[in-house]
Amino acid sequence: MRHRFLPPIPTLTAFEAAARHQSFSRAAAELHLTQGAVSRQIRHLEEQVGIELFERVRQRVVLTDGGRLYLADVRQILQALSDATQRAMTYGGGAGSLQLAVLPTFAIRWLMPRLPDFLARFPDTTINFVTRIAPFDFAAEPLDLAIHYGDPVWPGAICEHLMDEEVVPVCSPALRARHHLTTPAALAGVPLLQQSTRPHLWSEWLALAKASHAGPFRGPRFEQFSMIAEAAAAGLGVGLVPRFLAGDEIADGRLVELFDCPMASEKAYYVVYPEAKAGTGAVTAFVRWIVAAARDQRVDPAVVRH
Repeated sequence: MRHRFLPPIPTLTAFEAAARHQSFSRAAAELHLTQGAVSRQIRHLEEQVGIELFERVRQRVVLTDGGRLYLADVRQILQALSDATQRAMTYGGGAGSLQLAVLPTFAIRWLMPRLPDFLARFPDTTINFVTRIAPFDFAAEPLDLAIHYGDPVWPGAICEHLMDEEVVPVCSPALRARHHLTTPAALAGVPLLQQSTRPHLWSEWLALAKASHAGPFRGPRFEQFSMIAEAAAAGLGVGLVPRFLAGDEIADGRLVELFDCPMASEKAYYVVYPEAKAGTGAVTAFVRWIVAAARDQRVDPAVVRH
């Protein structure tokens, strides 16, 4: 590492604060320094990088073009350092720690209600959650496991099957009554709630139901199934959601399942972990627990409240 190119962290934080406030005095107040101290740090940083980072405009300091480019990298570095420090702190006290990448709706609707059982069995384990929608390189990220929807293919990792998926059309009882949604053909006059990461979902379901629709790709788009379930419950349209992720709304009557025409997805849910961590204590404990919990789900497909 070329240390002569590494500015002191306090200098970088002063630069970031001054850029954010467009003021040396406000940056100084935030960092509990004098304005002169911040000004000296910025001047030393400009000498080190060899460019002017700020220019004075009336009562403000404004980033130069070079300063804006530098700021983008500095913010990423400071955030990465903060994240790394927080991750290191989770390993303190001798407690086990797992870094788990999750799909948001799966985590909220399925995993969280069941997680107290795992923590009761392994009370010394702390689980930290991050959101990941797509596969990533375990070697490049400090993560131990991931919940994955797709094919059982992940380079350098082991995929353990959790469950298959059926998607079903749902809407609010009021919307069903208002539009007389008794057959798939009636969907022609109703907004279709779209899942942005699965743009072909409605066209595939309509083909299965042998129903035509002028705009299978049109309608409000949402990134998460939980948002689609809430939007459908609010009467914004008809959504296609995995049945096991909408169980609460169906059970309490906020959503109704339409047409008795479920569609089995070609892909499935998996728990994924690096090959290098196979057999390690906390990872193995979590994998065995979640596979068993999913097996119980498969034996009893009715989603029960926890």
